[in-house]
Amino acid sequence: MRQLDWEGGVNVRDLGGLPTRDGGETARGAVVRSGSPDGLSERGWEALSAYGIRTILDLRNEDERPAARRTGVETLHLPLDGVEDTDFWGRWASGPEFGTPLYYLPHLRRFPDRNARVIEAIARAEPGGVLFHCVGGRDRTGQITLLLLALAGVEPEQIAADYCLSPDEGDDFLAGRGSSSTEAILSVLAELDVEAYLREAGVSASDLATLRARLRRD
Repeated sequence: MRQLDWEGGVNVRDLGGLPTRDGGETARGAVVRSGSPDGLSERGWEALSAYGIRTILDLRNEDERPAARRTGVETLHLPLDGVEDTDFWGRWASGPEFGTPLYYLPHLRRFPDRNARVIEAIARAEPGGVLFHCVGGRDRTGQITLLLLALAGVEPEQIAADYCLSPDEGDDFLAGRGSSSTEAILSVLAELDVEAYLREAGVSASDLATLRARLRRD
């Protein structure tokens, strides 16, 4: 089971167990995506630790984070949005496209540095599992998941299927346009050479190789 039942957890699932183009499989226990872990009970945190999570990457904006935060697991705050760019968010935060993958490519092109530093942080994390999250574990988390799974060699259809396991915010809007979350994800992947994008964004060949090794069960 990729879905993880941690008491109080939101939309928690392992990125392991997915087939890759070359006949391999992504590694279980290496990278986990989720919504905010703030609601985890004590038993939930114990389950997180027992699963081997040693690093947490928080993709939320500062004003989305609680004043009191859990300690005991190394946590890095790497806000993905770039909310200070009011020109960008004046366009993308005010319409229904925001809760869909339609803003992924514009964001990736506008903020390559922010996406790259999350990827680098996962590559450079201490041995053990890495959990990354936003609030609901769908959109910001989904964007980073797309980059990770594409780099690991997972087929686009599998990447889209993983995205669609999250709550279906925005799907009605896409359906009204004759589209779907699956089509939107496939469109992003058709236009984006993920490895070339990350290299151009400044991620080193060494970090990419380390990350691919972390993601794969080879």
